[in-house]
Amino acid sequence: MNQQFEQALLGSWQERQEFAEMMQPLLGRLYRDSAVEVSIFGRPMLGANAIDIIKAHRTVRLHTGNKLRLRESWPVLEALSKLTLAPAQIDLGKLAYSYHFDEQYKGQDIDQYLRTQLADIVGQVDKHPPQDVVLYGFGRIGRLLARLLIERQCKYNKLRLKAIVVRGGKEGDLEKRASLLRRDSVHGPFNGSITVA
Repeated sequence: MNQQFEQALLGSWQERQEFAEMMQPLLGRLYRDSAVEVSIFGRPMLGANAIDIIKAHRTVRLHTGNKLRLRESWPVLEALSKLTLAPAQIDLGKLAYSYHFDEQYKGQDIDQYLRTQLADIVGQVDKHPPQDVVLYGFGRIGRLLARLLIERQCKYNKLRLKAIVVRGGKEGDLEKRASLLRRDSVHGPFNGSITVA
């Protein structure tokens, strides 16, 4: 490989990484403030790191035959983050791909395009009441559900974990269960603090 080609590859990689890092806070804010879960052709972006975002963009080619560059999806995400949205699941990859490659949207303003495509949720108010959740059992599945409910806690999350019911056990059983939640061999360490009262 010659030096110019290496520099071009490095520059391209740095650009992708920069766009992915700019996307991370917007993805988080959309979820926390509006309960909007963003995906790219089905790959969820909630909690995704820069590499996950780059990889998700690379998989677009498998579905469409064309590349979707991060610099093409960034303006769509940026415009999306400025809209008032009801809770929803939005596929950024499909929106951005359609905006850039579908002839009927050529020359259309991004904001107008998004308002048309997302008419059902733009400017709408969330009408669903919150639902309290009580887990009965704290085995492998109960711990996984508790972890998911806690990690996805936000202002608009409609599922609120209120209690975990476990059957009576011997001395130290609750500490053992807390330890299993804290350090899971499959799902990794729990990102939070756990106290047994």
